Amino acid sequence: MSNSGYDAVVDIDDEGDLGHTDLQEDLEFHNSNFNEPSSRKGGSATGHGASGLPPPATAGNSSNQSSSSKRYLWTISFYAQYFDVDTSSVLARCWAALYPRANFLDVLEGNPDLYGPFWIATTVVLILFLGGTISQYLASTGQGPFEYDFKLLSGAAGLIYGYTLVIPVLLFGALRYFGSESANLLECWALYGYSNLIWIPVALISWSPITILNWVFVGVGFGLSVAFLLRNLYPVLSATDRQTSKVLLILVVALHAGLAIAIKILFFASGSPVSGGPEGDTPPAAGGDDGGAGGDASRLLF
Repeated sequence: MSNSGYDAVVDIDDEGDLGHTDLQEDLEFHNSNFNEPSSRKGGSATGHGASGLPPPATAGNSSNQSSSSKRYLWTISFYAQYFDVDTSSVLARCWAALYPRANFLDVLEGNPDLYGPFWIATTVVLILFLGGTISQYLASTGQGPFEYDFKLLSGAAGLIYGYTLVIPVLLFGALRYFGSESANLLECWALYGYSNLIWIPVALISWSPITILNWVFVGVGFGLSVAFLLRNLYPVLSATDRQTSKVLLILVVALHAGLAIAIKILFFASGSPVSGGPEGDTPPAAGGDDGGAGGDASRLLF
């Protein structure tokens, strides 16, 4: 070993022995206490801790974890897990919905939430009610006192909540029926929920009395939102056969077009063929009393 740069020091006694090598005199055997509970560090240990070995990374109180991980449908914790998302993540997903650069399902990172879709839908409902009320007010100016129509609020809630809740369920069921294993109900809800974000600015500017301008705003909102849906749904829809994916794509576009038309007609119908105000808002037609009677009769029919 001196050639390797090491020096060896050996202790040799007077008799020339290399120290004490008789180990049998000092060799003792002790009873194992591996199966006895240890109270070291002021606590009791069980399982792997009793043997003195560190527990594996996956070990733990499996009974406590299994009992705490159970969530039942009638408990708040069952629904709270779908709202467990921070504000920065919601804002990032909203930005990705307005300015899509990547697949939105990749933005979700396998953790879809219902917090963003719920509050986006609620905001759209309130703004649709506000915008529809302003549109009615502008259409009835100079025709007597204005009365709020709270049917607009219930109608907006039924339309937006119903569309955002029911259509993804139907789409998920169709995808599973036709053999798409990648379909996920929560991702469908999140996708449709965040696609409603575009209707917030549309509803804010579509109360104008200029009908063609309202149609343009609603058309732009429809185009952006349906492009967002198709871009992110196509990889999932393509998992089915070619004919089925085409039919599903057409249904997605048709149902979304129905939503856009319903928003325009029900809430921003100033000057549209189906617009109507409270009773007495329609001016009498030329011809005196007969025209007025005819106008009353037409209002009763339509």
